Amino acid sequence: MNLIPRKYYLDDIFDNFLSVPEESNMKCDIYEKDGVYHIEMDIPGFDKKDIKVECDKGYLTITAQKEEKEEEHKDKNYIRRERRYGTYKREFYLGELDSEKINAEFKDGVLTVTVPKKEEVETKTVIEIK
Repeated sequence: MNLIPRKYYLDDIFDNFLSVPEESNMKCDIYEKDGVYHIEMDIPGFDKKDIKVECDKGYLTITAQKEEKEEEHKDKNYIRRERRYGTYKREFYLGELDSEKINAEFKDGVLTVTVPKKEEVETKTVIEIK
């Protein structure tokens, strides 16, 4: 029986050093205020046309995709490249949503999504005992 979680093993240091989890490129804050969920997500270096916000079965999915243009790099001899290209995706389960009332705005590299909570209908029934 091993009581030390795998994340504490030494080889995990190298795993984390060599690879960057895709969600780490899309950091966010989520809070609820006055019956509305607010998601503020940093997506620097992307244009509004590169970002897609979708809602399906209680899940809110945010995808950002940036394609690398090969012709921009033909005559460059890179010493270091840290900017990433490709597709980044975050998914959040928010329960029952009214997708018609979701709003999204992208400004200065920050995506702000507001999701009104759906009003819960009382489904509890008290049964009279005879």
